[in-house]
Amino acid sequence: MCYVGKPDLPWLDLNYICIYLPIHAFSLIYAVHVKDINIHAEDIKMIKLVITKLRNVFLPQNFTKRGELEAVRCDTKSEILKRGCPVSMIIDPDSTLHKIRDKPLSVGKTPVQIQPQEIRLELRPGQPYTFDFTFKRADGYPVDLYYLMDLSYSMNDDLKNVKNLGIGLLNSLKRITGYARIGFGSFVDKTLLPFTDTNEEKLQKPCPREETECEPAFGYKHVLSLTDDGKNFEEMVSQQRISGNLDTPEGSLDAIMQAVTCVNKIGWGNSTRLLVLATDAGFHMAGDGKLAGILEPNQEACQLDDKNMYIKSNLWDYPSVGQIARKLEEQNIQPIFAVTETVADVYRELSKLIPKSEVGVLSNDSSNVVNLIVEAYNKLSSNIIVTHDNLPEDIAVTYKDCGGQKEHSDKGTCNNVNIGKEVTFSVTVKALKCIDEKTFNIGPLGFNEKLTVRVKTRCECECDNELNDKHKHCNKQGSVVCGTCSCNSGFLGQRCECSLGQKDEAALKAQCRKDNSTECEGRGDCECGVCKCHLTEAGNSYYGPHCECDDEHCEKYQNKLCGGNGDCKCGECKCKDGFEGAACHCKKSKDGCITTSGSECHGRGKCMCNQCICERGYKGPKCGSCPSCSLPCQKFGSCIECLGFGSGPFQKNCTGSCVNISHTIEEKLPKSDCRVKDHEGCWMSFTMTEQDGFDKYNVKILKTRECPEGPNVAAIVGGSLAGVALIGLLILLLIKALIYVKDLKEWKRFEKEQQRRKWADGENPLFQKATTTVANPTFTGDS
Repeated sequence: MCYVGKPDLPWLDLNYICIYLPIHAFSLIYAVHVKDINIHAEDIKMIKLVITKLRNVFLPQNFTKRGELEAVRCDTKSEILKRGCPVSMIIDPDSTLHKIRDKPLSVGKTPVQIQPQEIRLELRPGQPYTFDFTFKRADGYPVDLYYLMDLSYSMNDDLKNVKNLGIGLLNSLKRITGYARIGFGSFVDKTLLPFTDTNEEKLQKPCPREETECEPAFGYKHVLSLTDDGKNFEEMVSQQRISGNLDTPEGSLDAIMQAVTCVNKIGWGNSTRLLVLATDAGFHMAGDGKLAGILEPNQEACQLDDKNMYIKSNLWDYPSVGQIARKLEEQNIQPIFAVTETVADVYRELSKLIPKSEVGVLSNDSSNVVNLIVEAYNKLSSNIIVTHDNLPEDIAVTYKDCGGQKEHSDKGTCNNVNIGKEVTFSVTVKALKCIDEKTFNIGPLGFNEKLTVRVKTRCECECDNELNDKHKHCNKQGSVVCGTCSCNSGFLGQRCECSLGQKDEAALKAQCRKDNSTECEGRGDCECGVCKCHLTEAGNSYYGPHCECDDEHCEKYQNKLCGGNGDCKCGECKCKDGFEGAACHCKKSKDGCITTSGSECHGRGKCMCNQCICERGYKGPKCGSCPSCSLPCQKFGSCIECLGFGSGPFQKNCTGSCVNISHTIEEKLPKSDCRVKDHEGCWMSFTMTEQDGFDKYNVKILKTRECPEGPNVAAIVGGSLAGVALIGLLILLLIKALIYVKDLKEWKRFEKEQQRRKWADGENPLFQKATTTVANPTFTGDS
């Protein structure tokens, strides 16, 4: 909101208004009524001037000028003052802080360690607000300590010592604080392969030695709620037995999640909360459960049955480190990792991811556990880390350390804070945009006390105008609200100057739209059905029936409006004489395209805007060169032979076939661009110079050709005959060699058959002897 008005009038005081102004007015009225012709002109002038001045004082004028948006009312203070707005009319609210609860710091049974306890911030969006709050570490603040122990078989010796731990641990804590409680829980791992042997006998007795008294396999078990009875602690722990599993990592994070979320079961109180994890092994984390077929993520909820056993151990996956860190911070529980030397580095890395945590190294049998816990508690309680929770997305918070040196976006720190010492943290809060009232908390980790911060934004214009439905500024047809007129029914306009009459508001506004587009093209205000155009960025005015025209948005050339060669009229360039084109960037003349020979662009391009647009690889201001082109020597070889030597394939129609070549015959050439063979095998030498146009050349031909000598016929015939004879001889020798090789193979085969053959006597069945003997069958030999 801002009004132009209330000028300084040093001469316009109460005496004048109350005494002299009535006298001047009375004399004017009297003179008028009695028709006194001696009316003093200075009296009339003075009263008119005073009335005008009073009107400007008591009747504020509109801050915006015709054509300006109401948005100009909102600007930096310096700009609004520069535009003439009085300081008294500027609304520039600051962010404020109001303390709702602000009890002083105190000690006792219910100490107050943070001051203030609750505040309300009213913030301007984007404007940061910084405030301080104080923390004082109280003496005798109660401590709750929950001892969470790994009962896998390798912790057998440690369990024996822990059974006698209760009274000694309580006494050590009570020397530090007036009130302390301790509790106990145990864990091993999920009872599924590959974490635990699922053989029924092994599930009941998972210890490797038969003689060992062994607890059946389990995930997590809550044994003893927080108590101040050390003897009860020792009795309950003494009843615990060792158990076992297969792999080295344990279900530590499962156990921590249950100990943190089961607030009522554990009995966490309004105190410093410590959780001691004692183990000699690493830990399983989110994703490891998939090895056993567990796909459901950890739900971060307490799931203990009537016997205080974790019943979702084999159904939910292990929690992630991020889930553990978040739940510990939500419940203000500070973990102490009491681990053996072999896994100390693993837990030191884990501690970096969990604020307000400590790592201590256990001896082989946990005999040093009391001293370890006391030392860790002293470190944790003396290092104060301040952070926030439930922070809305639209609010940003940063902190400065108690020394005020370093600024952090997520926390403030202060080290070595002794009991009774007050430290102050600086907090900066910024609302990023307008929001409804939101609440978040700020406080030190490990302590239940919080500073509650309620934040609301100041986004409303704090106008304080008297409502008057017949305000003169609004032509007596509306009231002034936050510097603008709110018109009565039947009237509209910046000053309610427009009477709707027989038309409705929609009909009047339709007159300000061109083809159902935006009202006044978004460049003006519709007043009584007529567009009142705004100013452009350069200070000129839009114009036209619908403010569709301006003289600033025409085509540019070389970053100049209309190329500097024309005038911009309603978005189009009106070019000066001799220029054309959308941006008046083209000269109408062709002087820049004409060559010395009088041709346009050497006949290899078109003249546009007095510049040559070249074709086919030609370049240069007038298309005079073609760097990528090669001379067509071979292409015109037949023409060169015809024109220069009267031979070749074009001999009969030389002139008609070579019209694009003009030639001269030269006795010598300074250089030869081309060497081409003619049809007789002679070399022709010539130079080619391109003329205007395409494929037109001026050729200089060397008069003499380089022809090879004739062939030696005798040598050719003699060589041919000798070659034939030699080839014939070689063929004969080859045949003879093949026959010899074949005979040799046959001879060797014959010899082998002779050696294998065995000879025997026999008679020819066709042979007959020369003599024949015949016996008389009747002859008996008696004579």
